[in-house]
Amino acid sequence: MAGADEQTGGDCYELLDAGDGRKLERFGAYVLERPCAQAVWRPRLPRERWNAADAAFHREDGSGWSVRTRVPETWIAVVGGLKLELSLTDFGHVGAFPEHARVGRWMKECRFCETGGESQVSVLNLFAYSGGATLAAASLGWRVCHLDASRKMVAWARRNADLNALGDAPVRWITDDAQKFLGREQRRGTHYDGIILDPPSFGRGKRQELFKIDDHLLDILDACRSVLSQQPKFVFLSCHTPGYTPLVLRHLLGQSMTGLGGSIETGEMVLEGSGGALPVPSGTFAVWSI
Repeated sequence: MAGADEQTGGDCYELLDAGDGRKLERFGAYVLERPCAQAVWRPRLPRERWNAADAAFHREDGSGWSVRTRVPETWIAVVGGLKLELSLTDFGHVGAFPEHARVGRWMKECRFCETGGESQVSVLNLFAYSGGATLAAASLGWRVCHLDASRKMVAWARRNADLNALGDAPVRWITDDAQKFLGREQRRGTHYDGIILDPPSFGRGKRQELFKIDDHLLDILDACRSVLSQQPKFVFLSCHTPGYTPLVLRHLLGQSMTGLGGSIETGEMVLEGSGGALPVPSGTFAVWSI
């Protein structure tokens, strides 16, 4: 992988500090400063520690990344127990959402895993981005369908699979619009035991199909219900859109799963700080399971 920093030994993710609408994070060998609207408190670390970050992203003035030291085009770090290829993207992301390690932990600890037979579980991961949840599921021996509207992101996720020796795992890699794909899967009679989805506030499909969470999430959830197997295991819904609180997600998922039994767990996804850094709320989740 040209340009990648292969120094992965001991690398990991750390939230170093947050405050004044910003967060300071270490991704492997590099420290990054990025916007964080939820961090309305005061930073803990002195300004000089923040100024020493390798790169900072500024969304407000449209200037994007300010690189202060040499940051390679791509590098590798361990995030949530997975080796991931990272890069400074135009949107301020780096190819990993550390708060989504919550999804992987839940799958590893879920009740049906304790009874054995987990290798028979088939999972659909919608809006799958660079593949963190896909790889967490595949590492359990589950069969996964990974779907994202961006061909670039699907290719990125496949590279991450190779990094984790999961290139030959039973994963279908699909580039498509989520709503259209769900409709085709329903017509084909394809079913899944579990579904993971982290819909964006706003997005475009493979052919520029418009997705707005306020307009389309209910339809997406109804379509997800239609492709669940006769003995479904779980639906894990997460969200970063303001206003979509754990209670809102509980109501949405509860209506969609009516009649299937099971239970719903909700909460905040949180970036845990190190060395006294205050934890940062980073989205919400609701998971229905048997």
